[in-house]
Amino acid sequence: MNEREPNNRRYVIGGVAIFIVAVYIVRLFTLQLLSDDYKKNADSNALLKQIDYPSRGLIYDRHGELLVFNQPSYNIMVVMNEEAGKLDTTEFCNALGITKDFFDKRMAEIKDPAKNPGYSRFTQQMFMTQLSDEEFSVFREKMFRFPGFYVQRRSIRQYTTPNAAHVLGDVAEVSPSDIEEESDYYQPGDYIGKLGVERSYEKELRGQKGVQILLRDAHGVIQGHYKDGEFDSKPVAGKDLTLGLDAKLQALGERLLEGKIGSIVAIEPSTGEVLCMVSSPTYDPRLMTGRQRGKNHAILQQDVWKPLLNRSIMGQYPPGSTFKTSQALTFYTEGIITAATAYPCYHGFSFGHLHVGCHGHASPLSLVPALSTSCNGYFCWGLYHMMANRQKYPTVQIAMNTWRDYMVSMGFGYKLGIDLPGEKRGLIPNAEFYNNAYGESWSGLTIISIAIGQGEVNLTPLQIANLCATIANRGYYYIPHVVSKIDGENAIDTLYTRRHYTKASHEAYEYVVQGMRSSVLGGTCHVANNPDYAVCGKTGTAQNRGKDHSVFMGFAPMDDPKIAIAVYVENGGWGATYGVPIGALMMEQYINGKLSEASEAKAAAFQARRIEYGSSSR
Repeated sequence: MNEREPNNRRYVIGGVAIFIVAVYIVRLFTLQLLSDDYKKNADSNALLKQIDYPSRGLIYDRHGELLVFNQPSYNIMVVMNEEAGKLDTTEFCNALGITKDFFDKRMAEIKDPAKNPGYSRFTQQMFMTQLSDEEFSVFREKMFRFPGFYVQRRSIRQYTTPNAAHVLGDVAEVSPSDIEEESDYYQPGDYIGKLGVERSYEKELRGQKGVQILLRDAHGVIQGHYKDGEFDSKPVAGKDLTLGLDAKLQALGERLLEGKIGSIVAIEPSTGEVLCMVSSPTYDPRLMTGRQRGKNHAILQQDVWKPLLNRSIMGQYPPGSTFKTSQALTFYTEGIITAATAYPCYHGFSFGHLHVGCHGHASPLSLVPALSTSCNGYFCWGLYHMMANRQKYPTVQIAMNTWRDYMVSMGFGYKLGIDLPGEKRGLIPNAEFYNNAYGESWSGLTIISIAIGQGEVNLTPLQIANLCATIANRGYYYIPHVVSKIDGENAIDTLYTRRHYTKASHEAYEYVVQGMRSSVLGGTCHVANNPDYAVCGKTGTAQNRGKDHSVFMGFAPMDDPKIAIAVYVENGGWGATYGVPIGALMMEQYINGKLSEASEAKAAAFQARRIEYGSSSR
């Protein structure tokens, strides 16, 4: 036997022993210093971190009428490490009025890292949300029997009227993307504004969370505040908002558009505050509260008439003859026309084989009567002469981009920047657009339809209303905004208090105002005339693949404008059929504070009128 063999064996055994000890040391080091699993376990046994949620800010209309408030609700939270199979599931389900299948499914979802990325068995997880007072009172009596389950007091939004859903928006549970975007504030089960003002002003409305660190004994019974509340903080309530919205005007607008697809937008010219924003079809915002929100949202989302779509800022339409005001401003300021320039109109614009039709009226016409009668021929000739003027514009492309610059200065072609999510920009073509479509050989005749608000031009109803507000102000506008005041702040964002001047001259605006006033006194808008105040208006009949759209924009009083309004009714026919009378009723309601008896009868008749829509209107 080799005498060195015992020595080798001794070395091997010693090495194995040292290796085992080293492994234990490394594991202990990892557990005690690098891993927080045991710390979490210990902390969760001794301490309970309870979030105190702030009261969400209230929302009022311009007259102080409450539109949105809070109502108490309760969430059921669970700490999985404490529950750990100790629960009488049948009794628990009976107390909450849920099924065993729902319980099993919900517990599985909580543990699923794909559905609940922030899961930890040591911290509170959301089990069930938005219990009412009645539901909670039943559960509270038996809560001591359910280890690991806790109650979190919350609140849910309530709406005082069935109106203004698209403006107000709604509140719902945060999505994973919401949490990822602002992980330092939101956690699963939190609520966040999803649409409308609730979304745009989420940070102002939500407030700041508070926290209580509570001390528990070995049985999980709360013994009091950790270190007498030294590390506690109180919640800070969200800020209240005052809107420029007039609740009664909004309600009237929604009545008048019942059974119709379209939009009404009214703006206070002197501030840019939105007085009403109606999108039809609409829905009752109270459907989007409580545990039924998800179900109701799915129903609305599947509705072929798209009630969730805010057509006021998302609908992109041909503006029709309301757009002629912008053409008059451009042609006059550029020196293409004067107030006395007269163009012929023999039932429209005719040039060679090209003909753009028009209704019968006197011919030739100058600027003011051309606006009053909504003459297509006049504005087609104006655009033709601008695009063909080689003394002023060396190429048609330069002329086109000059025209485009005027349109952009009036708030077209880009988002205006209203304080609501989802605004669309519409379309204002430029020279490059037409070069791509026709090469470089196109002319004013090629694009003649844009002179009357057709062709490639698309605007949102908000942009049309803003055009009207700009005319009322004789050349400037404020970016339209819904919120007029934030509680505790001296002023709103300066973005909404700066004047934006257009490229058109003040003199040009005065002539356009005269044309719009003449239209109400004896032209296409005569239905809007009111003996109590001077109304200015412009009709539009926007061509469509089906029946034409009915459009109107107007403001009043002429020399001290309080309201500028745009009405757009899809497939409503002539502007005077729906747009003008609806706009007239809305202006009367706002200026006088109510409708006369005769006007109320008209409003009831319009509320009852329905337009038959085919599938192409959806």
